[in-house]
Amino acid sequence: MNVLVINAGSSSLKYQLLNPDTGELLAKGLCERIGIDGKFTYKPQLPGKEKLDAADVAMPTHSEAIKAVLDALVDPVNGVVASMKEIDAVGHRVVHGGEKFAASVVINDDVMRAIEECNPLAPLHNPANIIGIKACQALMPGVPMVAVFDTAFHQTMPPVAYTYALPYEYYEKDKVRRYGFHGTSHKYVAQRAADMLGKPIENLKLISCHLGNGSSVTAINGGKSVDTSMGFTPLAGVPMGTRSGDLDAGILEYLMNKYGMNITEMLTVLNKKSGVQGVSGVSSDFRDLGSAAAQGNKRAELAIDMFNYGVKKYIGAYAAAMGGVDAIIFTAGVGENDANQRMAIASGLEFMGVKMDEDANKVRGEERVISAADSKVKVLLIPTNEELMIAMDTASLVK
Repeated sequence: MNVLVINAGSSSLKYQLLNPDTGELLAKGLCERIGIDGKFTYKPQLPGKEKLDAADVAMPTHSEAIKAVLDALVDPVNGVVASMKEIDAVGHRVVHGGEKFAASVVINDDVMRAIEECNPLAPLHNPANIIGIKACQALMPGVPMVAVFDTAFHQTMPPVAYTYALPYEYYEKDKVRRYGFHGTSHKYVAQRAADMLGKPIENLKLISCHLGNGSSVTAINGGKSVDTSMGFTPLAGVPMGTRSGDLDAGILEYLMNKYGMNITEMLTVLNKKSGVQGVSGVSSDFRDLGSAAAQGNKRAELAIDMFNYGVKKYIGAYAAAMGGVDAIIFTAGVGENDANQRMAIASGLEFMGVKMDEDANKVRGEERVISAADSKVKVLLIPTNEELMIAMDTASLVK
């Protein structure tokens, strides 16, 4: 079975064609600058097929982008399937499902309306996701479409974890609550962790650290999310590349009054000018920060230390909330590739039973146990694969 995975943004579209039964990746690529000048990348994974890098392709809308993807996949020379009939289903990443969706669903008219109702909760993402769905529906009539939500995995959180200490009417009327994000990634690495440990996921207490330009930490008890660091929006939690993470809301009023900012300008500061970039004044890329810190840049060093400290605090909090932890998982760009930051975060957790193996930790992007053999709490490095998780969810529903 072949599943096309689509992740549509406002002016971009990532795609992969996978076989979820075998995990085989057939092709992947990216459509960029949709509505501007159109750049198309196609990377077939089969031998003898040539890739196409950033070619100019007219993409006035997402429909032309999807058509370029489909044409490349079935191309007589460099395609990876013989015809459209070999694409059995399409899995769409949808950022926000609100409280309506606790799992992935086959898309129909009712689902589309429900996704549209969540637009105010994710105004930058959901409308773009909807455009991608509609473009595929128009070009692939009769092919099953599935929506896989970033928020769905976290719908198992109890009220004590998702409720904010605001007047309760804001939850009842406006659905203001913690939703959490990166759910597809956390779900995938939790399942892989259970496989690596050789134990049923129902018997495990896990803390998943999805660390990158956007970061979140999730407590997973028995395979279910019970708390997570991101909140009503992806702005909450640890300091990120350009996002502030948790802060005192009173700061907003103080800065807005002092500098004459409106709420839009303030949110731009919080979302795009803060985080490790704001603290360091160097970059939002942790690789750049590491280089700057090595050259003696104290602000870059502070930014890295603040990030690591924030993750460590969430690990401690979630271990307390679950009454223990069996394994800590590192994943995503920083989590998979930065051995120094993994070590800095895990160091000092010996009181919890964490003991790292320095040699095992010296690795990038490779699935392995990086804690010592006698560590009571296992520490795992697991490269995330959200696309495979989306394909697996899609296949399970359409089969």
